[in-house]
Amino acid sequence: MYLPGIYDEFSVEHPDIMEKYKQLGVACRASGPLGQKVQDLIKLGIAIGANSQGAVRSHTRKALASGATAPEIVQTVLLSLTTTGFPNMIAAMGWVKEVLKKESGS
Repeated sequence: MYLPGIYDEFSVEHPDIMEKYKQLGVACRASGPLGQKVQDLIKLGIAIGANSQGAVRSHTRKALASGATAPEIVQTVLLSLTTTGFPNMIAAMGWVKEVLKKESGS
């Protein structure tokens, strides 16, 4: 899976912090009844709300890997419209569509 260079650099420079960060993520995911796919779609929605291009792309790939379909991912983006606004949603839609296109080999 693609990781930005700064992520890799941070991991090398601060391995203790990165390990604890990963452990926190695992603990949060294990804290309740939601399955992997639902968690990944929620994380995508949070990334959209934060208007984080890198996170939207990353969580789109993670959602696909956990079995989410393109229509489920697109609906996740559409649901952000009334909460985060049209400009934010349309930016996220563009990032998601680029990932979906690349991952489908089109």
